[in-house]
Amino acid sequence: MIHAYDCKNGQLVRQAEPSIQAETVWLDLVNPTPEDEALIEKALGLDVPTKDEVREIESSSRYYEEDGATFMSTFIIYFPDTVTPTSATVTFALKDNRLVTVRYAEPRAFPAFAARAEKGSVTCTSGGALMIGLIETIIMRTADVIERIQDDVDRLTTSVFNLRTQRSDSSRRLDVLLKQTGKEGDLVSRVLESATSLDRTLHFFRDTALERGFDQRVLQRIDVAQRDIHSLMEHTRFLTTRISFLLDATLGMISTEQNQIIKLFSVMAVMLMPPTLVASIYGMNFENMPELKWEYGYPLALGAMVLAAVIPYLYFRRKGWL
Repeated sequence: MIHAYDCKNGQLVRQAEPSIQAETVWLDLVNPTPEDEALIEKALGLDVPTKDEVREIESSSRYYEEDGATFMSTFIIYFPDTVTPTSATVTFALKDNRLVTVRYAEPRAFPAFAARAEKGSVTCTSGGALMIGLIETIIMRTADVIERIQDDVDRLTTSVFNLRTQRSDSSRRLDVLLKQTGKEGDLVSRVLESATSLDRTLHFFRDTALERGFDQRVLQRIDVAQRDIHSLMEHTRFLTTRISFLLDATLGMISTEQNQIIKLFSVMAVMLMPPTLVASIYGMNFENMPELKWEYGYPLALGAMVLAAVIPYLYFRRKGWL
């Protein structure tokens, strides 16, 4: 699918039927078909990268110049219709005064930016201005993802350090907390990867803007966007450290829980050793055992076993081991 936008009177106007006119400044390719790619390649003379090509991780495959166009692929994270964030790779291509975006996902930053541009809230006079506007919107959406993760981490911190459940429920609760902590850690690592990718894209974009003599206002916006993404990266690293602390705390609580169970079994084993010894003595079948003829021998033996179990129990309680 191709979304074509023209710049008319300082506003972005979406074409009803996509076509490339003189005033066309933005071509947004969403899950493009081979026919869509052939149309763009014929009209603009550039090779549209495929889905497999935009997933390459080496810099030479993500940032390059070809056929007079500059290609920049960036990894972004966003919230789709579901609650869990997902990730995608978006390719920006600058050719002459046009911007071409290629994406195989539908992050909300794109329709949000298009809606603002159609109201005249953003500059649409050049492909470079549109690209920095899109990146600014993506950065704002990324900040929203980080804020949501931070709220989740705050709630997770409260759950970890205010765990007040019965003994029978504590193991299950700790297992749930461990999984939640791991999930948040995975999200933060993906956000950091996205922020790092945006930072690299901005560096390459700035070099391209200087080389092509873009408007000074575009360069200023790139510098501001770089500062914003650096602050997001710093905050994401802080969240990474915090989640690592929560993970260590949860694992420590699990170890403590296991140690409590092992200690209980150990104490029970020690408490039952003296009664077992008494029972073993009077369980022997020697002929000359005077206790066998005692009238109260059986209750005395039971009493000795109970006393042998109670004395260690009281001792352990006094020492604070129980």
